[in-house]
Amino acid sequence: MRAYYEDTDAAGVVYYANYFRYFERARTEWLEALGHPPAELASVHGVVFVVRHVEADFRMPARLFDRLDVSVAVVSANRASVILAQSVHRAGELLVDARIRLASIASGSFKPVRIPLPLARMMADGVTSSPP
Repeated sequence: MRAYYEDTDAAGVVYYANYFRYFERARTEWLEALGHPPAELASVHGVVFVVRHVEADFRMPARLFDRLDVSVAVVSANRASVILAQSVHRAGELLVDARIRLASIASGSFKPVRIPLPLARMMADGVTSSPP
């Protein structure tokens, strides 16, 4: 990803809340790469993921036009939730790292439901996507 004007404050520094947008985009791309796009999870399986909890450590600022690598790694998964480690790097330098708990819920009722089995197996195997 690249940091654009819309992501930064007047000093050209990426506003902290935008890292959560970067994490969301990376999770979407990760699910797509696994063959489980979020739209398909919702339409076929009736399942959506929602953020339940986030802990983030902001180590260094990203700046306007920086090229950023955002990673996704499974820390643990159970029947209806997954904990992910996500990070943002610039040229190999760690800028932000986070632990994000996602809950699997029914798209209609918003009640907890099991993660679809093929995806749950991939998560249990610790399928990840890391920066180069």
